[in-house]
Amino acid sequence: MPSAVTAVAPAPSDLAKEHFAAEFAFETDCWDVHDALSKGADFVLLDVRSPALFAQGHVAGAINLPHGKIVASRMAQWSDETVFVTYCAGPHCNGAARGALRLAELGRPVKIMTGGITGWLDEGFSLQSEQS
Repeated sequence: MPSAVTAVAPAPSDLAKEHFAAEFAFETDCWDVHDALSKGADFVLLDVRSPALFAQGHVAGAINLPHGKIVASRMAQWSDETVFVTYCAGPHCNGAARGALRLAELGRPVKIMTGGITGWLDEGFSLQSEQS
């Protein structure tokens, strides 16, 4: 009897390759963001959480822009080619996806930093606080 893992057969390798390759067009991870920030990022990192949560701790270099405030007039300060990376609290939060959707609806190139703050801390990276 097959397990719950193998009861549904894996996709054929060509479909799996296409699927997993496409994920990199939509997502990046905390390690790659950290590395890019240390070298001079070629993207804008947006923390889409509330200002209060941002003040408690955020990725250094991130701009606080709650997803509900991502509108064309606010984004006009950046060129249309600017790449944005959104993050929120972590895998239990859909704020990064909400922010990414709003940016995509505005025609802006965007990726999500998977893991958010939770992933950032899991990697051993520190947060910057407005309170310290």
